[in-house]
Amino acid sequence: MTQAALFVGGALGIAALVYWQVEIIHLGGVVMIPIVMGSIFSLALMFERFYYFFHLHLGKDMDQYFEQLRTTIEQRRWKEAEELCQDSEGPVSRVVVAGLAVRDGTPQEIDDAMEEAAHAELPAVEQHVHWLSTLAQVSTLLGLLGTVTGLVRAFQVIQAKSSGANPVSPSDLAGGVWEALITTVAGLTVAIPTILAYNYFVSRVTEVQFQMEKAAALVAGWRRRGAPPR
Repeated sequence: MTQAALFVGGALGIAALVYWQVEIIHLGGVVMIPIVMGSIFSLALMFERFYYFFHLHLGKDMDQYFEQLRTTIEQRRWKEAEELCQDSEGPVSRVVVAGLAVRDGTPQEIDDAMEEAAHAELPAVEQHVHWLSTLAQVSTLLGLLGTVTGLVRAFQVIQAKSSGANPVSPSDLAGGVWEALITTVAGLTVAIPTILAYNYFVSRVTEVQFQMEKAAALVAGWRRRGAPPR
């Protein structure tokens, strides 16, 4: 909680600094501050998830892993299966280890052990992914909000000029139009790559879930085929 608060505070400080130092951001109005904050959050989460999934499969050939796992299990070479899991550390291997630990049990006991292990692993695999979807939606809405406030500002200028019997010039409306357009562009600029990243990471989460289910089927399969305990 403390780290999250510090991160939010840091993002707010950076967004405020950018708002006052970068002219085009300043022209977008105060709505640009939460949009810039959203971009910082989005980039941080994307880098964190990219690093996690890259490290998860770094130097690993999962097809070869499953082929070796199938061979060792079918030949009851349990020590080699455990060593294989240690060499290929990750959520899939930890689910396999949980099943191997109760391999002398019933198929249901093996399933329960691996299901419990999978449920313990999933939070780390899915961590922060849902926030990317939220950030994409909020950034789009903030862009829309900036569009509305910019138009409101432009109409306020028109009303003020009209009541004073002064002609309205394009320069009088420029501030409101700038705000409307800049916030729209900024909101979409944050939302589009964020939603693309969200869909990519959802596919990676689904891939890991499938691999855990596949590994669980391999471990439990030999007991279902009626193989005797070791």
